[in-house]
Amino acid sequence: MDLTGKAALVTGGASGIGAAAVRRLAAAGSVVAVADRDEAGARALAEEVGGLALPGDASDPDTMTMAVDVAEDAFGRLNIVLLNAGVTAGQSGIENLDLAAYRRIVGVNIDHVVFGLTAAVPALRRAGGGTIVATASLAGLVAMPGDALYTMTKHAVVGYVRSAAPTLAPEGIRVNAVCPGFADTPLIAKAKDRFGDFPLLSAEDVAGAIEAVLERGEPGECWFVQPGREPAPYAFRGVPGPKSGTPPPEDVTWKDH
Repeated sequence: MDLTGKAALVTGGASGIGAAAVRRLAAAGSVVAVADRDEAGARALAEEVGGLALPGDASDPDTMTMAVDVAEDAFGRLNIVLLNAGVTAGQSGIENLDLAAYRRIVGVNIDHVVFGLTAAVPALRRAGGGTIVATASLAGLVAMPGDALYTMTKHAVVGYVRSAAPTLAPEGIRVNAVCPGFADTPLIAKAKDRFGDFPLLSAEDVAGAIEAVLERGEPGECWFVQPGREPAPYAFRGVPGPKSGTPPPEDVTWKDH
């Protein structure tokens, strides 16, 4: 995919992976709408890249519909949608469940991807096709002990992407996921001291993987991203679904470092 002249929408775009993706898309010649609940951050980054700020809560279906509609109206089309907004659970999800926190992580990590995709599809059809990339996690491919709720939501994103992709591919709409390991972003800021010398991805590492997916991904692929390795589509061995590309390393795991 040549990114020159493309119109993109990035949720969770004001910081971390989203901000790195916004800057990379803009540098490649795309116009970008920055959607984020951090209004000041979204406006500052949109001004920096000459884009559009769209403040709002991604877990609200009306917000996602409005974001797509406003971006398409402002740019005249919509070609790329990065559904990147995400939060952590802040609890194990195994006992003493905090219902409000549970609803929050499901709303942002799962609902927003569903609301975003269903809102984006008509716009991408009007553009003659396009690409939707959801930011999942390595926790969407393998279990992450200690954070069952986050793992659940990211497994849901991977399953949704792989199931939606074959339906939309004949229309020229490609759906993918990017599945990074731990990245040095605001999402882990409060727990960063616990990582010690564990190697972390940078936001730019993940944005680079997103760009690779946009350039050469195939429908339904979920690309893993880990420090010191080239991003690649994960192969779901023995599991029916979209073509998965090359087999992953045998040691794709949270403990491989």
